[in-house]
This record gives sequence, structure tokens and C-alpha cells, in this order.
Amino acid sequence: MAGLLTNVLILLPVFQTICLGFRSPLSVFKRYKDTARSLPSGCLASNRPVISLGLSDFALDIRMPGVTPKQSDTYLCMSVPLPVDDEAYVVDFKPYASMDTVHHMLLFGCSEPSSTENYWDCDEGTCKDKSNILYAWARNAASTRLPKGVGFRVGGETGAKFFVLQVHYGDIGAFRDKHKDCSGVTLHLTHQKQPLIAGMYLMMSVNTVIPPGEKVVNADIACRYKRFPMHLFAYRVHTHRLGKVVSGYRVRNGQWTLIGRQSPQLPQAFYPVGHPVDVSYDDILAARCVFSGEGRTTETHIGGTANDEMCNFYVMYYMEAKHAVSYMTCTQNANPEMFRTIPQEANIPVPVTSDMLKMAHGHHEETKDTDKSSLLQQAKNEGEEILDQDFHIEEAVEWPGLDLKLGQVSGLALDPENNLVVFHRGDHVWDESSFDSNFVYQQRGLGPIEQNTILVLNPSNAKLLRSLGKSLFYLPHGLSIDKNGNYWVTDVALHQVFKLGPDEKEPLLILGVALQPGSDKNHFCQPTDVAVDPITGSIYVSDGYCNSRIVQFSSNGLYLMQWGEGTTSGRGRPGQFLIPHSLTLIPDFRQLCVADRENGRIQCFRLETGEFIKEIKHKSFGRELFAVSYVPGGFLFAVNGMPYPGEVEPVQGFVMNFSTGEIIDSFIPLRKNFQMPHDVVASEDKTVFIGDVHARAVWKFGSTEKLEHRSVKKAGIEVQETKESESTVEARSQLESNPASTDPLKKQEKQHLVHQNSTGVSFLLITALLIIPVIVLMAILMYIQWRKTTVSGADGEHKLDSSSRRILGRLRGKASSGLNLGNFFASHKGYSRKGFDRLSTEGSDQEKDEDDGSDSEEECSAPPPPPAPSSS
Repeated sequence: MAGLLTNVLILLPVFQTICLGFRSPLSVFKRYKDTARSLPSGCLASNRPVISLGLSDFALDIRMPGVTPKQSDTYLCMSVPLPVDDEAYVVDFKPYASMDTVHHMLLFGCSEPSSTENYWDCDEGTCKDKSNILYAWARNAASTRLPKGVGFRVGGETGAKFFVLQVHYGDIGAFRDKHKDCSGVTLHLTHQKQPLIAGMYLMMSVNTVIPPGEKVVNADIACRYKRFPMHLFAYRVHTHRLGKVVSGYRVRNGQWTLIGRQSPQLPQAFYPVGHPVDVSYDDILAARCVFSGEGRTTETHIGGTANDEMCNFYVMYYMEAKHAVSYMTCTQNANPEMFRTIPQEANIPVPVTSDMLKMAHGHHEETKDTDKSSLLQQAKNEGEEILDQDFHIEEAVEWPGLDLKLGQVSGLALDPENNLVVFHRGDHVWDESSFDSNFVYQQRGLGPIEQNTILVLNPSNAKLLRSLGKSLFYLPHGLSIDKNGNYWVTDVALHQVFKLGPDEKEPLLILGVALQPGSDKNHFCQPTDVAVDPITGSIYVSDGYCNSRIVQFSSNGLYLMQWGEGTTSGRGRPGQFLIPHSLTLIPDFRQLCVADRENGRIQCFRLETGEFIKEIKHKSFGRELFAVSYVPGGFLFAVNGMPYPGEVEPVQGFVMNFSTGEIIDSFIPLRKNFQMPHDVVASEDKTVFIGDVHARAVWKFGSTEKLEHRSVKKAGIEVQETKESESTVEARSQLESNPASTDPLKKQEKQHLVHQNSTGVSFLLITALLIIPVIVLMAILMYIQWRKTTVSGADGEHKLDSSSRRILGRLRGKASSGLNLGNFFASHKGYSRKGFDRLSTEGSDQEKDEDDGSDSEEECSAPPPPPAPSSS
């Protein structure tokens, strides 16, 4: 019993610490108990604004207390105190608003709000002291994410003690039914110290005048930076209706580096800075807004109403904690002459299609506060989105893609009807005798391929729908399809690019000179792939096996520019290629991504300029990455090559988060094996097709939930967090026990029942969960002690000691879970309707414009460094 008593005494401090850890968040509720708000039932807003999210994290719900604005361009403010005294960090923001009701929201941090009223007219001000912008939302903007380890610092000795929410109601037509609005935002805060502190840098014009009818008016802002280094990771643009494009730059030693460029008529999100930019002492930060006064009959000035204009460029940055400054502004143009050398892209409007505007207006419509069920549906949808992120790709074994009678499959694409289009080589094979040392095709005597090389298949059953391409090609390679259904293909033997109509037998456009390799404006050398910009029609060609460049042409085939250079190291620098093998367009971010094959990476570039933005490279890619495909919603799909001798990375497919480059999933076939997967294409429902040169087959994969129960549970937790912020708290146990329930009213009843139990139930539950392991552990130790007394010899004693040490070691060795940085939604606005107000930085326009394979079947390329790469 002495051993048992010793072990219990050792364990008591451990459990005492755990108990204290569980108890500490309750102090947050006690602190906030007297300030809990009772809001109109129509809002579904929370009367429990503070929600514990674990040992160190909590959520704070900040919502308008059921307001009905009486006139357009109304700015209303309300404040919420930080519910803790010690330092905390805001790491996530979740908005609840619709642009049909709210023009914009701004969240400020300050020491004392301008009013103690439940809410007030923002003309009275937001804060009595200096205020910092922490967050903004407008135009149903999409989300971005704070980098890991970055947070907005609040509380403590120097941080903000209050949050002030400013909501701008532009057009009050949405309030004809006199409903009460509870738009706002839920903050995720943590006590875990963040090593990097987030801040906001705002560049804005204060004196721009736009003459009526003037076609082009520029508003320029520039300030010299005089602080410790900061790192820019997101940007946002803002104008009203006259704005065409806003661009921001860092200027260092006369060199302009783009921070971000976007149309202000698109959702005004914080877009990620493609290639993070650092700003050092004495750099210049510059921005230009391009306006047009056409259609106006009077001068347009900077101001806060629908008829005024604005020129704002926001930058999110982070700094080391010891040097951090949370908010900076620039409102002047310190050097007008410097804008003579601004990159030409800053003067070119970003095309905005009606579909893009429709998408902007339709996004988040389900979040109207006027409809309870719609808000619950939003929570459900958010849960489904989380579930969607937790998918796994598996082979559709019933799909007969392995039984198709194909030649070497070199290219795949999906047409506008979502049919699968296959580009294959028929009876021709690319092997070591296909080209001489000058890349001239040596098998012209075979003539062109006599079979149809382009096959259109039903994606469900692989049934042939139509075919074309007979007697046109010698060695097919890349395939893409534009928005009009035209086929764009490359032929590495002919060194040409072809455009074919879906029903045409003859090419509509040919680029390059037949059978003549070259590297000038009129020649290619084994071009690999094509991508066509759906907005501008620009044509991008990856060229190729013996050239290392991307060539851009206009929609009618005129040469525009090129970028890229070769490398022989296999460790190329940005913009260098060792076989640019596959292209995919990312229209959402105006980027072109390239599978840089022999460098085993993906490189992404800005469409308009060819400027390098980022690289995605993982050890699991191995030395080769053959193809890449983008799916709207932020997913990249890719396939790598066979491992070199002595290497272990298998040939497989990958799913990645485009924004972060993180690998979400990897997959391999269930039947046979990949031999040389050459191209990949995916649809929005994450159906994936992979064409294999050596296997002469096409694989189909579909998405499934990794672990169905766990995925539902994860989605449930996300829904819970959303609903807790809506005053509808639902216990995890209920969500897990009934994951199939989809009736919002039943869920709401459950939530109210759980809510009535308040924090007392939570404390009892936690206590019970802690006591049970102690009882079980004591029972185990008692059993071991009993066994010790009944088994003679030192061996029994040894077992007792080792068992005890294992149990204790497991307890002490448990690591706390990592910080979960969620999505960061954003987009800025806030001006006083009485004119310019430095605390309100955006104005109104109510922006509603509406198995076996033969290794002899090799494709050969330019001689690479040993070991020589396989070609395709």
C-alpha cells in the first residue's frame, strides 16, 4: 500500500493542475456576467457573448443590438469590453452580415469608446482615444487566413480594452419591413502568446478630385517608411463606383515590387500577398487608384456618401512583438515624380465580368438576420465546408478507364459540359529514336497518326461521345479547353500549338512552324501545354522540353511577351525551369501555375506581368512533378513521377490548398499501379482523372470522407461554434449522437435546453470527466498492488514499477493540442456621412451593380543532369 499511496500523491498535483486549467476560463464568464445582453429574438444574436473554446481560447460575440436605421448612409456604433484583464490575441474573425443589408463593417480597438450607450450614431465618434482598425468586412468578401503564430494583441498594459463595431447601412431599402439588424462579428481569442503581432497599414487619398467626363484620373499616395521591418501578408483595395483598379507597391532603390493589384468592383476581401513582401527602414510604400469620371456631370470628391469617391489601399502586416506597431496610415504623396516610373500594370483596369459581379452579390445571402432558418442554414453550410475539406480521394474501381483502347495518354481536360476529353498518341510512341540532338523529329516517314487522337468521353461510364483529330498530329502532348469549348493542343514533334473547334476537323489557329524547332517569337521547341485566360483570351504556352520559358500571345495569336530561363541544377531559382511541363490558370487570383517537372515543384506567376509569386514544393513530390490542375474553391491537384533508384517517395496524386500550399490528401490507384501519370484534371465536385503514358490508361478518382463519423463530428463542432455565437449553444454530445439531424427547429430546441443548464453543467461535466480517470487509475494501481502481493520474486516487483512508470509517463507526456487558426474574413469601410473622418475610412455606394508497362516507351528531352529524367 505504500507504493500505491506514493503513486496517488504523485498524481494529485497533476490532476490539480488540470483542474485549475479547466477552471480558469470560467472567470471569463464571471467577468462578463453582468454585461450579457438580451437581444431581439429575431436576431438570433447571443445573450452569452463569451464562449469558452478550451483551456486558453474563447470566443467573443460582437453584434448590433437589434437596430433599424431610419435613413440611408447611417453609421451606427456599439462597444463591447474585452472580458479579460490580461493580454490576449485575436486570431480569427467570423462575420455575420449580408451586403444586401450592410454596406460595410469596421471593428476598432481602443481604451475607451466614445459613448456608453447600447449603440450610438458614429458621428459622435468611435473612440475617445486613438483607435486601431482590427478588422473590416464589405461586399460579401471571401476569406483569407492569418499566418500561424500571428495575432492582433489586445488587453494587458498596452492593448485595447474595448472593441467598437461600426456598421454602415448604405441603402435602407432592405429595412422596409422594419426588421431589426444584428450584424456583427465573432472573435476567436487566445491567451497563448503569439510571437508575431499583426497590424494594419492604410494608404488613402484625401484630396483627389475627379472632373466630370474625364476618362482617366489617377490618385497617387506615397510615404517613406521609418520603422522596424514589417512583413506584408494580405492587402485590400477600396473605391466606390468610379474606381477601375487599385495597385500597391514597395519601392526600394527605384525598384517597384507589387504588393497587390485588384479591381475595387470585385469582392473587397483581404487577398493574400502572392509573394510575401518585407518592408524595411527607408523603403517607400506607394499606391495608385485609377478612376473614370465618365457618366458624371459634376466633380466627384473624396467623401463618405454614395456620390463621393474614395481611394484606399489596406495592407495587413506582422512585426516582431518587441517592435510591433498596431496601426499606421499614409495620406500624402511625398514624391509625385516617382510615379513616372510606376509599372504599366497599375494603369490597366482589371476586367470584371457580369458573372463575377453576380457571384459577389450572391455570396453569403443566407446570412440575413431577418430569417432565423437562413442563419441556421449558414451554420450548416459552414459545417459542410469544413466536412468538404476533410475528404479523401479514392479510385472509382468500377470506371472502365483501364479497358479503353488508347495509345500513350498525354493530355486530359474537361469541356464546358464536364465531359472528359482525352488526348492520346494512337499507334505512335515517343522513344529514344524519335528526335536527333537538335530536337528534329526523325520519324516523319510514319506520317501523322491515322486514328482520332481527341476522344470525348462520358465521365460517368467512359462511353465515347465523339472523336476528332485524325491525320493531324505526330506526337500529341498537352490539352486544355477554353470557356467556349475550343481544344488547345500541343504537338512536340511538329513543335506547334493548335486551336480546334469542338466540331471542326481543321485547326482554327496554329502557332509555331511545323517540324522546325526554335526559340524565337515564331518557333517553339517541343511545347508541352497551353492555358487560355477566360477573361482576356490571352494564350499562354509552356515551351517546353528544349526551351525553358512561358510565352504569352494575344487571343488572335500575336506574340506579347515571354518569361523564364533554363537551369541545369535541378534546384532552380524563381522563374527558372527544367521542363515547364503543365499549366493551370487560377482566375480567382489572376495567376498561372506551372508544373516545373524536373525541379519537382509548382511555380506560380502573375498573369499580366509574368512576375513570380510563389513556389510550392514538398519532399513527397520527389524529383519530378508532371502535372497540376486547379479547381475553383482553392484546390490544386498534382501528380509526380516515379522515384529515382534509392529514393522512397512513391508515384501518387496530391490535393493541396492553393493559398497555403499545404498537402490535404494524397492518393494512389487500388487496381494496378501508376506507371507514368502524365496529366491530371479535376472537376469542382473533386472528381479527378489521371492519364498515364506508360499504362495507356485513364484513372478516375472520387472524393469520400476520410472517417465519416469524425468528419461529421468536426463539422458539428464548427456548427456549434457558429450557433453558440448566435445564442444557440448545442452540446457536442448531442451533435455526435445525432449527426444526421437536419431539422433546424429541432436543433434550436436542443440548443435552448442545453443553454438553460449554463456553466454549472459544464463545470459538473468537467469534474466528472476528471474524477473518472482518477478512479480507474486507482483501481488499476490497487489491482497491480494485489498482484504484487500474490506473486513472489523480484520479477513481479519489476512489473509493478514499470507499469506505474508507464502510466505516469503517459500522463506527463501528453502534449496540448496546437492552436487552430481559422479563416480570417475581411474587407474595410467607414466614413462619416458628414464628410471625411479619419476614424471612418470608407464611404457609401451601396455597391449593388448588380502494372505493367514497358520502360522502353520513354519520351526523351533535353539532356538533363544525371540521373537522366524520363520524358513524356
